[in-house]
Amino acid sequence: MRLLAVHAHPDDESSKGAATMARYAAEGHRVKVVTCTDGKRGDILNPAMDRPGVLENIMDVRKDEMARAAAALGVEHEWMGYEDSGLPQGDPLPPLPEGCFALVDTLEAAASLVRVIREFRPHVIITYDENGGYPHPDHLKVHEISMVAWDKAGDPEFAPGAGEPWTPLKMYYTHGFVLQRMQLLHDRLLGQGAESPYGYMIKRWKENEADVMGRVTTRIECGDYFSNRAAALTAHATQIDPAGAFLASPVEDQQAVWPTEEFELARTRVSTHLPEDDLFAGLNNGLDNKKDEQ
Repeated sequence: MRLLAVHAHPDDESSKGAATMARYAAEGHRVKVVTCTDGKRGDILNPAMDRPGVLENIMDVRKDEMARAAAALGVEHEWMGYEDSGLPQGDPLPPLPEGCFALVDTLEAAASLVRVIREFRPHVIITYDENGGYPHPDHLKVHEISMVAWDKAGDPEFAPGAGEPWTPLKMYYTHGFVLQRMQLLHDRLLGQGAESPYGYMIKRWKENEADVMGRVTTRIECGDYFSNRAAALTAHATQIDPAGAFLASPVEDQQAVWPTEEFELARTRVSTHLPEDDLFAGLNNGLDNKKDEQ
């Protein structure tokens, strides 16, 4: 099988569905990450990396980080080449930079993604929900172009120069931030007499009613690959502080309290039964129709 994950920035793939991708890659499936932007406007979030030469060469640094993360997960990788939009802050919000990904025409960017889909021919696509996972302009754009690409990749009249049509069979939204998981890790740290970085996040998510478990249709057992996920996160040294929330709990604790990653079946062209424990569930029902395309 072939699985394509569409992400906004280098490092997003390591915090959203990373262990799932590592599991499927280890099991012999082809797994590919497409990164839409260059990450040039990402802040340095790890104090240890806030040193001369890093910010000045941030694009090259992040390319190297992405290569190491992909290797840690065992996945293929491709850049789409769009310019990072940055996360606007202030009141009122400043305008987005001219030429950035969030301002690119949606059909134009969708055609670029369709080219990737037609070349890789994924059976399953992973992307972001209508909120982008969180409302970063680039994440919202990823959702927009993914939905167009889902509809148009198999249409020979759309982007005829982007390759032979290919129709994916399933699409999932990744839900990488689960309140209940965070609460369990928080409680475990406190029970061990350690400090927890999760308290503020839990409070904020509860205030915003950010509970996604009601939307989850598919939970993938992938605890054996949490070490791959941790290695991929660590590879993004400019973005991931080892003392921060992503790495605060040891892999063993994460495996003990929450050994799965969560997804929402957003679109399907095959029959399946919910809840699922496999992103490829039901695909045998649709593969006979694709033999000629393969």
